[in-house]
Amino acid sequence: MRVISGIGAAMALGLVLASCSSAPEPAPPPPPSTPTAPPAIALPAKPPASSSEAAKDQCGLKDAQAFVGKPRTSLPAPVDPSRWRVACTTCPVTMDYRADRLNILFNADTGVVQEVKCG
Repeated sequence: MRVISGIGAAMALGLVLASCSSAPEPAPPPPPSTPTAPPAIALPAKPPASSSEAAKDQCGLKDAQAFVGKPRTSLPAPVDPSRWRVACTTCPVTMDYRADRLNILFNADTGVVQEVKCG
């Protein structure tokens, strides 16, 4: 019995010594360097903003003012529904805003165009 326990003790001692005598671990690598941003580039100056009158006329509002006070039957036909919306002033319409769409609003009782606006 003593032989077996002596062999077991020798093996355990050998494992302990082997773990102590292993080669030293290499030093951890240095942390990665933080990338730096490229230098700022000066952008060319924007041209001055267009006047509010030009912005309002994206939908052709200036020319459409001629329809105000005329019957809606005088509107050119056919109307392009992607660019023009013709509705009565009391009719429900969607509230989505499109700067390039012309809204032509007429009185439901008289059929006379009361207002034109972009949106």
